[in-house]
Amino acid sequence: MTGAVCRFCAAPLDAVFTDLGSTPVSNSFLKESDLNRMEPFYPLKALVCGKCLLVQLEQFESPRDIFSDEYAYFSSFSDTWLAHCQKYARMVVERFGLGGNNLVMELASNDGYLLQYFKEQGVPCMGVEPAANVARAAIEKGIDTLVAFFGVKTAEGLAASGKRADLLIGNNVLAHVPDLNDFVGGMKKALNARGVITMEFPHLLRLMEGNQFDTIYHEHFSYFSFGAVSRVFEKHGLKIFDVEEIPTHGGSLRIYATHYEDDSKATSTTVTALMEKERAAGLTELATYLAYTQKPERVRLGLLEFLIKAKRDGKKVAGYGAPAKGNTLLNYCGVRRDLMEFTVDKSPHKQGMYLPGTRIPIHNPRAIGEARPDYVLILPWNIRDEIMRQMGFIREWGGKFVTPIPEVKVWE
Repeated sequence: MTGAVCRFCAAPLDAVFTDLGSTPVSNSFLKESDLNRMEPFYPLKALVCGKCLLVQLEQFESPRDIFSDEYAYFSSFSDTWLAHCQKYARMVVERFGLGGNNLVMELASNDGYLLQYFKEQGVPCMGVEPAANVARAAIEKGIDTLVAFFGVKTAEGLAASGKRADLLIGNNVLAHVPDLNDFVGGMKKALNARGVITMEFPHLLRLMEGNQFDTIYHEHFSYFSFGAVSRVFEKHGLKIFDVEEIPTHGGSLRIYATHYEDDSKATSTTVTALMEKERAAGLTELATYLAYTQKPERVRLGLLEFLIKAKRDGKKVAGYGAPAKGNTLLNYCGVRRDLMEFTVDKSPHKQGMYLPGTRIPIHNPRAIGEARPDYVLILPWNIRDEIMRQMGFIREWGGKFVTPIPEVKVWE
């Protein structure tokens, strides 16, 4: 027994989905001046609620500590992600007939990576973003941004000022909120009577099928099946009328929801089809979740075997990227600078810093060409194709790419 209770239904949490040991918070990058100081490590144990089957972590750090003025994640540094967002913005404007009299509101709007595409189409938009440093980047793009954590109180304040959304967006934010009921309850209040919510989040089924345990980290409080998210929305008077399976982040869902009182939107057959798909995969049974417990160990053993052999063979290994998932992977596997000398990242906000826990330095991507490593381990494996295109020059000296998930693979 952990003593923890489910953040959705308040039932006791006493079933382990998987235990990844203890790690620091994944986006708590270190400055050089931090290297002689102690880092806080917290248990990274995912639990599953036996009542509602929501997979979740206990909360150790508050959102205000995690999403501070020094939050390091900026969404605009992946070309693949930006292309996905531009395509979505064009699609949803056309599908729902959005124009100059509508309001698009994004929760956790980051640096304006998505709302810029609505602004281009002449659709009024605003963001709500708790991290002040990334919010400033959006404001500099001319995007109205409220620096705040979203919940019922924030939604009531927006509604009182006449700001209710015709399209309310949340991309990869639902997992980040510890008070799930307050957040979804706030969406109910922030949505116009005939408005639409779209949310994207990694699909738990894909995590389990693809052994994507590295997407588990402290900033992700919850991990959603379609069944679980449907129960959360239903509790707060919101109905999901459509759902799409999309490829982002190794396999995500995009859900479309509206008020239960809104009968203008027919429920798609995709809703019942996905429910049946999850039932067939066993996601309605607790035993399926408990069976996942040991699967991450396969990746750990495979990665360590590869890195140790490379070391013994005199090969040099560098990393590409400094994503949160990479920090889970490296800390869980026990990889340090003796096995991977450095990593690189396009974001200038991470360059010159060190990965939490492992203390591996983060350089500008130019360092790959200077060091000429034999292998480049792609930590954000979900954008593998983009990285392999950008860094294809490593083949000039016989360098090869390596991906760790769902198992170690060397790309010839």
